[in-house]
Amino acid sequence: MRRHLVVMAKPPLMGRAKSRLAADVGPARAASFCRLATGRLLARLGADPRWEARLCVNARPGEGYACWPRAVPRMAQGGGDLGDRMRRALDALPPGPAVILGTDSPQVEPHDVADAFAALGRADAVFGPAEDGGYWLVGLARRCPAPNLFAGVRWSTEHALADTARSLPGGFSVATLRTLTDVDDAAGLRRLRAGWGEVRRGPWAPRSGGGGPAGRGPAPR
Repeated sequence: MRRHLVVMAKPPLMGRAKSRLAADVGPARAASFCRLATGRLLARLGADPRWEARLCVNARPGEGYACWPRAVPRMAQGGGDLGDRMRRALDALPPGPAVILGTDSPQVEPHDVADAFAALGRADAVFGPAEDGGYWLVGLARRCPAPNLFAGVRWSTEHALADTARSLPGGFSVATLRTLTDVDDAAGLRRLRAGWGEVRRGPWAPRSGGGGPAGRGPAPR
């Protein structure tokens, strides 16, 4: 069975992306972060032959952006909260293990996704924990159903990962990946800039002289 990678994305537009970050750094900088983060992830992960990637978008029909490669198939998110939208995406996929990513952790590398699928060879579910108590990745082996997945999750809080794990059926085995920074607000952006590692050599590296996020580091879910 094919492996499925779903990347959840919003249009990189002011007022439609990264509302919590926008409240801290302004809507233009938040939209720029969204655009660059989405583009980086899809450039690195979208064409990898080890899985079939899909972009799950919260957008109107016909909308497209430069950070959404044409070669990556798109599917609609639909309505509801984040759990409703992720569950709908999982239900629409053909059989096979599935991994869902957001675009808030631009440090994700192909080996992270490969590690997630490898973990699903022995576990029923896998999480990529975030420093703030959320998660940057969730995956299911899909060998048996998880009908109440994402029920009762307190999204955008430090309880999101624990709540999601509790929504799994009893007896489900869970694997975890490395912990990454999930950029939801200015504090997350500062943590990302402080710990990029090899990502500093990419478009995220701050220019000399410091300054705010826009144009001096990540100005790119």
